[in-house]
Amino acid sequence: MRKALFAGSFDPITVGHVDIIHRAMPLFDHITVAVGTNIGKKTLFDLDTRRRWVQMTFAEMPNISTDTYSTATIDYCKAHNINFLIRGIRNPNDLVYEQEIALLNRRLAPEVETVFLLTDPQYIDVSSSAVREYVAFGKDPYELLPQAIRNDFSTEVKNLKTK
Repeated sequence: MRKALFAGSFDPITVGHVDIIHRAMPLFDHITVAVGTNIGKKTLFDLDTRRRWVQMTFAEMPNISTDTYSTATIDYCKAHNINFLIRGIRNPNDLVYEQEIALLNRRLAPEVETVFLLTDPQYIDVSSSAVREYVAFGKDPYELLPQAIRNDFSTEVKNLKTK
């Protein structure tokens, strides 16, 4: 079975992430979308909310599962017998960054192959950072979000403002 991992902070998941997963689906028998905690990143939304959004987004797709993790991504792959990592590339900076990580991962676990998928041009400017920036400036980010989470996202943003 060809199992792949698409890992990230997904703070929040975007239509760009969804596009990468949809395009990766024919390549693998099963894809795990894992929401990670990254000690180097301060997230806007808590881990449970981010995982819920991933679950809502892929609820109708039986060959996609969701999980959370707080280990190194490559250790997650080893622990779950996953041999492929999926990474989306939007621009040359992403490529350089992701290539460095892929080479390190290959050194640590040569059995895990990183698969790069180029972002569809319509999503080049879509990122979780852009969504958070929209929120910070009171703008409507909903065209950047999967349809399945838009109402819940709106509720969570309102909750953030009341805290």
